[in-house]
Amino acid sequence: MSGRRAAAPRSRSPSRAGARKAPGSGGAPQKRGERIRAEIERAILDGRLAPGAKLDEVAIARRHGMSRTPVREALQHLASRGLLELRPNAGAFVVELTFGELAESFETMAFLEAACATMAARRHTAEDRRRLRAAHEACARAARNGDPAAFYAANSRFHERLYEASHNNHLARQTIGLRNRLEAYRRESTFHPGIMALTMREHARILRAVLDMDEVAAASLMRSHLDSLRDDAVSIAKTLSRATARRRSR
Repeated sequence: MSGRRAAAPRSRSPSRAGARKAPGSGGAPQKRGERIRAEIERAILDGRLAPGAKLDEVAIARRHGMSRTPVREALQHLASRGLLELRPNAGAFVVELTFGELAESFETMAFLEAACATMAARRHTAEDRRRLRAAHEACARAARNGDPAAFYAANSRFHERLYEASHNNHLARQTIGLRNRLEAYRRESTFHPGIMALTMREHARILRAVLDMDEVAAASLMRSHLDSLRDDAVSIAKTLSRATARRRSR
């Protein structure tokens, strides 16, 4: 993920390399727990687990053929990252933000991404320029094809390239962490009619400012870009909330 250094491959000890795994064990408990965390996180980020969805701890344990302990640890880890909410005597739920929390989170996101754009304008390398242009072109290609799913993926890569170009790993990690919490709401906004064309115009201006090393313009344009996304996300969240309330009242 953007802003993170790739971990060095772990060497396998001779004793573990030749050890046989118990049927259905899927490897060491720690590695199985990591796989559970990765699976749930991906389901949240992909939209398969929507905000407010409840996770069935017993079903997850049964599906992986293990006890509930590593499942609980995985859920606690995801809760510590703000992706899940653990409710006493109720279980684990995908975090569902109130409209106020959503607006405030996007405001914070705007400042973080503006800082990334500022640092990118100041510190980007020739390789960063190439990657940013390639990511922008991928967005343009998806927009021309009228493919919202491809555009959403390309849009995420464009922003990640900006985080990388900031050459500030701590800032990139903080930005990615908050972005992940907002992923479901960002996704809904991407599928909103007209958003692709608007995003392309804003991305083009941001990219130009970064490549021109204009820090002030890069920051200002990025804040404006996130403000537009915030307004769309809150509006869509309210619409979805009303639709859900109507379904429940039937």
